[in-house]
This record gives sequence, C-alpha cells and structure tokens, in this order.
Amino acid sequence: MTKRVLVIMGSVRAGRLCPAITQWVSTVGQDKTNLAIEIIDLAEWPLPMDDEPGLPALGLYKQPHSKAWSEKVAQADGFVFVTPQYNWGYTAVLKNAIDHCYLEWKGKPLMIVTYGGHGGGKCAAQLCQVADGLKMRPVFPMPAITLSNAMIRENAPLDEVTFEAALSSVQDGWTALAESLSSST
Repeated sequence: MTKRVLVIMGSVRAGRLCPAITQWVSTVGQDKTNLAIEIIDLAEWPLPMDDEPGLPALGLYKQPHSKAWSEKVAQADGFVFVTPQYNWGYTAVLKNAIDHCYLEWKGKPLMIVTYGGHGGGKCAAQLCQVADGLKMRPVFPMPAITLSNAMIRENAPLDEVTFEAALSSVQDGWTALAESLSSST
C-alpha cells in the first residue's frame, strides 16, 4: 500500500516564497520516492487559535474546522513541514496547526525543510523539539535552503543555483522519510 505524506506549507504571508519552495520539495520527493504526496496550504485551512473547549490530546473536537483538520492529519502516514525561519523561529501559523491536534501526529515520521537568509537551522531545532514532544519521528538531514537577500526583500525569483545547492540534502531527507515509513509497517 502506498504511504501518504502531507507536505505542509508553513507560511501564509502575502508575497510568500513558500508555495514555490514547497512545490520544488514535493517534486523532488515524487522523483525520489513512491510516496503519495499531497501539498497542504495552511492559508486554505483557517484554524482559529484557542477556539476548542477541550484539550487536543483528548481528541474531542467540537469545531468543524478542527474535526476536518484532525481527519486530514490522521489520514497521513508521514509529514514534511516546509517553513521559513522568522526571527530565529518558525511561524505562528504552523505552530497553531500543529497544536490543533495531538494524537494524530504520534509515531509518524517528519521531515523538516526550512528556508531563509540563514537557512533555518534554529527553526528546525525548535520544530524538532516540538515533534519530540508529540512523539513524532523526525528524520535527518533537515534540509535548510539559504536564500539571498534579494529573494527575501526584493522578491527576486528563486533560481536554480539556490535549489541545486539544497538538492542533495532534500533528496537525502526524502530517502530517510521513505525508509522511516517502510520500517513502521
């Protein structure tokens, strides 16, 4: 049976680079693995903060959007978070999406792909701690894509040189994710 992986975009800002980077990461995954890959844009998943009366760990969701998100996450076998590094951390929208569930993440492998002017290692470290708390299984490497100042501040197009520099690490991440998924059966 083909394993399902959700590739979750961790940015909803206007003018974001996340869709292009996520599409590229997903294409690398499709070329490298036999996984069923679905891109999730958090901009299409409105998840208001703190609007559930109970704890996510109990799984007793009342809001329709929480129930739908829970079902989407539960159906996946593994995940890839693609997120920018903001002020040495990861985005609030990604944290909120993660915190809307609990048991749905448990035991599932996760590849973390970060990007930014410094690549995103601090962001990845924070996400790794959260994943450990959720009993997820982060895989290594955790690719970090370094963007130029022009790409970040002037909306210069992403170039092949940027992607080529990260290609090996992203391919290795997909290989590790696929191996983790195959060992969990």
